[in-house]
Amino acid sequence: MSSWISRFLAPSSTEEPLSDEGTLALQRWAEQAPADTGTAHFETRYVVVNTEASGLDVDRDRLIAVAALAVDGGLLAPRDSYYGTLAPNPASTLAELLGVAGKAPLVVFNAALNRSLLEHAFDKHLGIESDDLWIDLYFLLPALFPERIERPAKLAAWMESFGIETFQRHHALGDAWAIAQLFLAAQARAAEQGAHTPRALAEVERSQRQYRNRL
Repeated sequence: MSSWISRFLAPSSTEEPLSDEGTLALQRWAEQAPADTGTAHFETRYVVVNTEASGLDVDRDRLIAVAALAVDGGLLAPRDSYYGTLAPNPASTLAELLGVAGKAPLVVFNAALNRSLLEHAFDKHLGIESDDLWIDLYFLLPALFPERIERPAKLAAWMESFGIETFQRHHALGDAWAIAQLFLAAQARAAEQGAHTPRALAEVERSQRQYRNRL
C-alpha cells in the first residue's frame, strides 16, 4: 500500500484514520486510469457530484455532506450513487466519494461553490488534488438552451424550465438527482450541435464562461 494512503491508518491529533471502506475506496480510485475524454457521450460514464454546506461563502463556510450519482451510457444509474456526511470522519467520507466517482468526468452545478468546496476538502483531509475533467452546468446550460434561459441562473430556475422534480431540495443527493436529469438534456442537445464527447462539452462550457466573464 502506498505511503500516502497508509498514513491515514494511524490515528493522529488532527485527523481520524481512514475506515476500512475508505481505505479500499481510495486505493481503488488511485489505481484507476484517467477517463478517455474523447469517447462519445453514450459510451461514457459521467458522475454528478454535489455538496451541502453551511453557507455560500467558500472561505468561511464548512462542507457538511457530499453526494455522487452516475450517468452511464446516457442513463441515470441510481445504484451507482453515494451520499455521506463529513462528520465524524471527513477523510473516510471523501475517500468513499472518490471511490464511487473514480476518474470519470465530473458534472457539477455552480463549480465556483461546489468544486471549490470539494477540492479544498480533498486537499485538507486527504492531501490530494484531483485533475479530472469538470463540467459546470451553470454555464453549459445557457450555452445549449438560450431559448429557455439565456444567461446563467439558479438550479431552481432550470428545474422549473424543464419540469424537473426531485425527492428533496437542498440535499446533496436530492439536488444531484435533478442535476443529473438536466445533464441528460444537455448531452442530447450537445450531440445535436456536434459536441459528442466530454472534452467537447467542457469546451462549450469554457467558451460560455469566458464570454460571461467578459461582460
